Amino acid sequence: MKKVSKIILLVLLLLIIVSGLAFYYWTQQTYSPSSTLTKLVDEDEITYFEDWLVFDSKGEGQTKGGIIIYPGAKVEPEAYSYYGQELSKRGYLVAIPNVRLNLPILEVDKAKEIIDKYATVEDWFIGGHSLGGVAASSYAKEHSDIITGVFFLGSFPSDNNDFSNSSISILSLFADKDGLTTLDKIDETGNLLSDNTVMKEIRGGNHSQFGVYGKQKGDGEATISVVEQQHIVIESILDWVNNE
Repeated sequence: MKKVSKIILLVLLLLIIVSGLAFYYWTQQTYSPSSTLTKLVDEDEITYFEDWLVFDSKGEGQTKGGIIIYPGAKVEPEAYSYYGQELSKRGYLVAIPNVRLNLPILEVDKAKEIIDKYATVEDWFIGGHSLGGVAASSYAKEHSDIITGVFFLGSFPSDNNDFSNSSISILSLFADKDGLTTLDKIDETGNLLSDNTVMKEIRGGNHSQFGVYGKQKGDGEATISVVEQQHIVIESILDWVNNE
């Protein structure tokens, strides 16, 4: 009987190890920036602070505010660097983190690192793409005294982060060709947003083009270019933050 029990325990341990290794391998199969990004972003504009990408063309103390962008699950942060480059040119400090196992939901509180470093920045806006938006909104919910606004890029808050009784400013950008964060999902979670929410549909856009990393499995076919979708997002964010 003891021998059987030992065999069962060994089998269970082996299954746990194999499952853990399989999960780790899965998290490392990331979406890298596409060749389009190299044509859009000047790598000299990117500053690396520990495991953050930071864009700060105006310099600390002269910024209009800080914008933190959590990447989507398994998407490398550089895929969002066009946002960083362009938004920083308009006076905003922009920071994009590397997250543990490439899953932002595992590091919801990551924003604290950059907020602490740039303590003189008064207004902070946090958001993200897909699962990154879920994680970012969780941080905003718990730190409403620090965060001025939350933005979602093909994303939405989880049921645990209900902003319906909050006055926090929210921007929700979604695309009609998004095969992952569908229009139905946007509708279903609309009741979790505050009354102070701006919602904008990007006609012809899809899920993958909220970053610059090529096509993502399960996504719909975009009818506008990735550059066009990126510009719509950038101008929408600027309009929103400038009005806060």
